[in-house]
Amino acid sequence: MEPPEEKPIIYTMENKPIVTCAGDQNLFTSLYHSLAQQLPREPMEWRRSYGRPPKMIHLEANFVQFKEDLLPKEDNKALLTFPFLHIYWTDCCDTEIYKATVKEDIIRWQNLLKTYNTVDWLIVVVESDAKKKNKTNILPRTSIVDKIRNDFCNKQSDRCVVLSDPLKDSSRSQESWSAFLTKLRTLLLMSFTKNLGKFEDDMRTLREKRTEPGWSFCEYFMVQEELAFVFEMLQQFEDALVQYDELDALFTQYVVNFGAGDGANWLTSFCQPVHSWNGLVLRKPIDMEKRDLIQKSKATLLDMRSYLFSRQCTLLIFLQRPWEVTQRALELLHNCVQELHLLEVLVLQGALDCWVFLSCLEVLQRIEGCSDRAQLDSNSSHTVGLWTYATEKLKSLGYLCGLASENGPNSEDLNRTVDLLAGLGAERPETASSLQSPYKKLKEALSSVEAFEKHYLELSHAAMDMYRTIGRLRSARLVGKSLAEFYMRKGDPQKAEGFLQEALKTYLAEGWALPVTHTRKQLAECQKQLGQTENYLQTSSLLASDINLPEEERKHFCQEILNIANQQTDNQIQKVVLGMSSFAQLRQLHFEPCSAVVHVGGSLTIELSLHSHMPIPVQLEQVAASVHFSIEKNSFHKAVECLSKQGVMAGGNNGIIHIQTDPPAGRPPRVSPPSLELYEMHDKSPSDNSLNSTGVICNNVHLLLRHQESGSSTETQSGVPLEDSAQVLKTTNVLLEPGFNKIVFTAPAHEPGTYTLRQLCATVGSVQFVLPHIYPIVQYEVYSQEPQLKVEPLTDILLAGIAQKVKFTIITGHYAIKNGDVLQLSNIDAMPILYSPGSTATILSNTGEKVEESVLMIQSSEKVTSIMLPLSPAYHVIEFELEVICHILSTLSKPFDNERLTNGELHWKTKENQKPDSCLAAITQKMSIDCPWSIYSTIIALTFYNPFKAAQSLLSAGKRKYIQVCLQNMSEVSFHLLDHNLTESLKCPNIELVSMNVKTRQHVYRKQSVFCLWEIKWTKELPSSLQCRFSVNFSPAISEEEFPSFKPYAYEFQLENIVTLYNVKAEIYPVLGAEHCRTGSLCSLDVSITRLSDLTEADQDESVTESDGLCTTKLMYEVVDNSSNWALCGKSSGVISMPVAARASHKVHMEVMPLFAGNLPFPNVKVSKYLPHHSTHSTQPDIDSWLENDLSVDKALDEQADSSSIRSRTSAHSTSNEHKGLSMPRLQSFSPGQVFNCSTGMQVLVVPSKDDHVLEVNVT
Repeated sequence: MEPPEEKPIIYTMENKPIVTCAGDQNLFTSLYHSLAQQLPREPMEWRRSYGRPPKMIHLEANFVQFKEDLLPKEDNKALLTFPFLHIYWTDCCDTEIYKATVKEDIIRWQNLLKTYNTVDWLIVVVESDAKKKNKTNILPRTSIVDKIRNDFCNKQSDRCVVLSDPLKDSSRSQESWSAFLTKLRTLLLMSFTKNLGKFEDDMRTLREKRTEPGWSFCEYFMVQEELAFVFEMLQQFEDALVQYDELDALFTQYVVNFGAGDGANWLTSFCQPVHSWNGLVLRKPIDMEKRDLIQKSKATLLDMRSYLFSRQCTLLIFLQRPWEVTQRALELLHNCVQELHLLEVLVLQGALDCWVFLSCLEVLQRIEGCSDRAQLDSNSSHTVGLWTYATEKLKSLGYLCGLASENGPNSEDLNRTVDLLAGLGAERPETASSLQSPYKKLKEALSSVEAFEKHYLELSHAAMDMYRTIGRLRSARLVGKSLAEFYMRKGDPQKAEGFLQEALKTYLAEGWALPVTHTRKQLAECQKQLGQTENYLQTSSLLASDINLPEEERKHFCQEILNIANQQTDNQIQKVVLGMSSFAQLRQLHFEPCSAVVHVGGSLTIELSLHSHMPIPVQLEQVAASVHFSIEKNSFHKAVECLSKQGVMAGGNNGIIHIQTDPPAGRPPRVSPPSLELYEMHDKSPSDNSLNSTGVICNNVHLLLRHQESGSSTETQSGVPLEDSAQVLKTTNVLLEPGFNKIVFTAPAHEPGTYTLRQLCATVGSVQFVLPHIYPIVQYEVYSQEPQLKVEPLTDILLAGIAQKVKFTIITGHYAIKNGDVLQLSNIDAMPILYSPGSTATILSNTGEKVEESVLMIQSSEKVTSIMLPLSPAYHVIEFELEVICHILSTLSKPFDNERLTNGELHWKTKENQKPDSCLAAITQKMSIDCPWSIYSTIIALTFYNPFKAAQSLLSAGKRKYIQVCLQNMSEVSFHLLDHNLTESLKCPNIELVSMNVKTRQHVYRKQSVFCLWEIKWTKELPSSLQCRFSVNFSPAISEEEFPSFKPYAYEFQLENIVTLYNVKAEIYPVLGAEHCRTGSLCSLDVSITRLSDLTEADQDESVTESDGLCTTKLMYEVVDNSSNWALCGKSSGVISMPVAARASHKVHMEVMPLFAGNLPFPNVKVSKYLPHHSTHSTQPDIDSWLENDLSVDKALDEQADSSSIRSRTSAHSTSNEHKGLSMPRLQSFSPGQVFNCSTGMQVLVVPSKDDHVLEVNVT
């Protein structure tokens, strides 16, 4: 059966995949509605190639009648007209009919498909129970379905589907429908995927040929747009948008390359002049008019961009992203303007402004059509850019067509307006019914001056309100500045001033130098037209000093200031006070004298360094500095305090004070933004933790981009308050040159007090430029000083016994030294004043400069030394030097000066035990001075220091006694010593002190000592104490005299208990049969204590007891090895009873073990008095005689500590309040020389043991 030749029937919309239907058309028609409803209900997973993610899509189809014309040709690449699946419908259930007609029809249908290489087909057999009942010749074993599968579907049995009773509502029918629809969706999706992939490959091949000659972008555009249509047909709007974005990027790149000189041939078609500028068309899904122009390669650049954006806009609205449309639209409009310049397209002046204006309003109305008012208000940040751009373009059109001038448009402007309106063409049908269409708005705005002003103001205020709503105050003020320019052109400066002030405030607060300059120029013109003279002068001074302006313009504004100032002077108009920062800057002040301190009646000058910002020399009538005067009760002390300060006063920087100034005009201050807080950002895949992307993120972008609103305008305001001051420094007729200038003031110094510079004022005619505050605070001091006398040594310390120079300084203050004025110094016997006839006095000025030098007249009597002062005016300084000498009196030893001696050994104190008295001994001498300016005497105290310190020691050698004197030089001066002598004060005839010193003259260096030694010889009994006097003559070694004069030094001391009472002797023996002691072997230690004298005065204490006429005393011995060479075995200490009689002796035997080999020193044997517990005492014993209360503990500690530690411990325990007043046994040490140890310094040879593998030798 031949199919009827008629046009294909389209059952649904064209933007769906095409499926052809062959066979029984009536059968399909009856099933179409059910099929069209159920096909898109279930989604299908669409898996695409090239690793693109799968998507779930709902398939729909356009079912059309099969015809050979619908089959795709080889050169046809259109996907929208491509049949993706071919279905043959039949409900034949009779074998004869099948063989006669249906089979042949299917064969012809398949042959046509094979001819066009179409393999996507499906045979649907519809079975009906009612139809089977009417046929009696149906074979029971085989059916039509089996025959069809055997005849046509041998290898593809799934290409034949049975649909059972589709019109019935039964479970069998539902199952049949479900299987059929699943098969239909699967085959349709497979065909769609296969053909779409082939189409994409062909499209990529075509794109790769873009460098070949003859390649056309328009042809490629139609191909890729076909792919976008397919994605849109499948409702995959994101993928469709990607296609248009790729076309947009490709076209943009070609335009940019063309501007760089690498142009493509096909771009010439887009370089044709623009004759139509009717704006974007966004109210139709597809602008077929512009699409036809692109397809025919007749589109202009604006046509291409308009059509491309309209398609992007449609897809973005489908994706519910309308606010992205506004962002893309703003970028498009700016890019189109640049691309027209790059391609050098001829465009009528103003035509591009019309196109941008219409496009902005078209986009805004399109967004309004798909959004409600609440959405528009909350997203005004996305649309405000288009409102602003439309406002700018309308303003440009108004200026071009003469609609923004005071006189209105002329004939040339009217002709230009007509040409621009002609390029708009007729209004589109879709906007003809709208009263607010962009076309009508533009046409109305260009029709008259009033209509233009109405529309321009409406747009401007709408844009400013939106900017304020979203917090973008900078942009709002920029629109206001543009509005101010419009008002100025209209001759209405009153309305323009407010907008200019707001814009200037923003630029100043944020530091935009060039916008500040431009806005100030506009504001100056506005103020001039309004007659605001004071504000105009201030703005002109700022512009005259602005380095961003050309030199000629700066000179113009400077001349304006001079003209107005001279004009107002002639008319005797009130003076205008302006800020000085724009006119000139005070950089520094220089005081002379540099201390900024001067006495009453003195001379002080202030030199100002003034930097003029004016481009031409300016004649100043007067430069004045107002001074605030404050009276100080103690002005001199305040002046001294100011002199000592470094920084605020000028004295710290050679009298120069640097003034803190604001930035010069034209360079507004800008607050430094906070530092960037940048951090790395990594985006990793959650599956395999691989890095997808990386970047940098700023954590404090809200601080960097926030608006910094200034609380008070940083613009220098007019009307600076001018202080009234009684004290004014001024100079007249000053020519202020551009750059640095020096201005000198002479400061008054009539009254003492503090003078503070408050303001600086420069007068030019009737205009005064005032610096309201000078910072830092600039002051100078005027003081009135009382006369003063100061006496101080010329060296760090004054040494007694030698001549020392002393400096006398007289500060005259307000007193003038007259003829006959003398200083009277009281004479002191211990400190005579030395002077020579050639002594001179130096007179200095208050600043330290030498004035003159004169000879001193000095007269001395028994009680007074008179010094005749030279004539000197007030506030000068007189300096002269005198020599004084302080005699050293005989020095007495102190009880604690006696060093403890044990058997001739001098115990040296360690550094830790040195006491403060080891420094120089001070001698203070007071002298009374009578001054001519005062009725009272002045007491001057001079402190001298004894250069020497002496100490004595008693040494013993058996019964022989020696006295050693140590003379220590405590100063930094070296001395010569002569004739050192030691005498016994009581002149005992049986006592003789024999000198053991060889040299009579010695040299002692600084911080060094000299030792002298005398032997005591006696003929009768030696007394218990001796009074001695040591004397020596000394002279400084630095003296240049050939025969220097020596001064005496004497030291007196007393020696107690000098008689030797006991002799201690220790001996060490090896074991029997051994020649030497060996390490590790016990040796015998024998200690012998022998009394050398009978009862003496030194024994008359509580330690001696008498029984039956026999006197005894108790002694305690201790054997201590401080060097750890011996191991003491057995009892190392004990108490013995010793008869108080000559040659009485006691022996102690103990064993010791040497620990090392070599010559080892003997262990130390200590003997002390042992005072029993029942003894009483009325006087406090020596500090070294205390014993610890717990003797058992003391014994244990004694074996591990030296004698010094024993004394420190016993002292600590005995002086505690806990045991004060208790009768406890205690120890008392013997005085130096009372016990003589014969074994001190002795050593014994110790050899190593034979079985020792390691040899240890102690070398001492």
